[in-house]
Amino acid sequence: MNTVRSSWVSLIFAFLCAAFLALDTFCSIGTTHAGQPSIVEQSTVYFQPGRFGGWPANHGIWAWGNEIVVGFSVGYYQDRGVGFHAIDHNKPERHILARSLDGGHAWSLEDPERQGVLIGTKGMRHGTLPDDVHEREPIDCPGGIDFTNPNFALTARMANIDGGQSRFYYSVDRAHTWQGPFRLPLCAQTGIAARTDYIVNGPHDCLMFVTASKQNGKEGRPICIRTTDGARTWQFVSKIGPEPTGYAIMPSTVRLSPTELLTTIRRREEGPQEHDAWIDAWRSPDDGVHWQFLNRAAPDLGEGNPPALVRLRDGRVCLAYGVRKPPFRMEARLSSDGGRSWSRQFVLRGDGASRDLGYPRSVQRPDGKVVTIYYFHDPAHIERTIDATIWDPGS
Repeated sequence: MNTVRSSWVSLIFAFLCAAFLALDTFCSIGTTHAGQPSIVEQSTVYFQPGRFGGWPANHGIWAWGNEIVVGFSVGYYQDRGVGFHAIDHNKPERHILARSLDGGHAWSLEDPERQGVLIGTKGMRHGTLPDDVHEREPIDCPGGIDFTNPNFALTARMANIDGGQSRFYYSVDRAHTWQGPFRLPLCAQTGIAARTDYIVNGPHDCLMFVTASKQNGKEGRPICIRTTDGARTWQFVSKIGPEPTGYAIMPSTVRLSPTELLTTIRRREEGPQEHDAWIDAWRSPDDGVHWQFLNRAAPDLGEGNPPALVRLRDGRVCLAYGVRKPPFRMEARLSSDGGRSWSRQFVLRGDGASRDLGYPRSVQRPDGKVVTIYYFHDPAHIERTIDATIWDPGS
């Protein structure tokens, strides 16, 4: 009897969640109101039976007009139960790229690891290192990188989530070939877990935002570092916020003006429920030297998810993220005042089958549409896919 009652309660809860999400999607999209966000197209970047595609936010995204390149992980599917990623830890995991030449409608896959370049570290893999992949030790960068090269791309990789020696690669031909790995200095930190988040200031001047180890050696506290000699040397600039009890990781940053920056940070603390996770917004008025807390840009994300922040050409900023609580979904919020306030959530994709989703990256196309890429648990598949939502942010 208890089992039957529990089943009915679960069905009723699922129905109410779906109904709420449908209403929320309708209100958020506002398809009958001019100037509101709307979905243009849902497309698949990567799907293969029996495989696991995941975590674009750990890799990076780059765009040159309608040419878009995004990185992600590909492993083997394995159902490891609720609360775990559905990837086989005992089989190879590759780090690959997908390229679109038409603004995100169609995609082709590239595997730079098979070419012996852009080798993701063991610490970034949930699976094993493929037999034909040999991880090289990073070397010091000689400097002189021109960050303003119109075909430039940079990706930062970590050794492990709690710190270690991070490294970076760069490309000057739109991610077709890469140079590196180059050592990213610790900048007086005990460890740095770097993912790709940087802002180009000039030919040899670049800001990078990474996660440093806390005093206990665990992840994480976001910091800002800078090079002014084309990556030959890097200097510590600032810590973003106080050291948390839980973690503050995976910054996503945009420039608002010649001196003003906005960053969003993945936050998590153990709460009265299983988890308490959200995204914080911080503002720097002086190019990263000092930071002011603004708000919780996206509250109550279940287990939590990293942010993907983009500054739109009309001056607004767009924040995308995954929600790892029922109903599982991808969302976005917009701000017209530099992150001081945010719109209500807009549902990019609302039919997630589990919490194993998210880690988005976003770019804006020349026509103003936004392409947000993430990994997802489509209810039509047991595997995890890499998907793209092309959407109009309205006005």
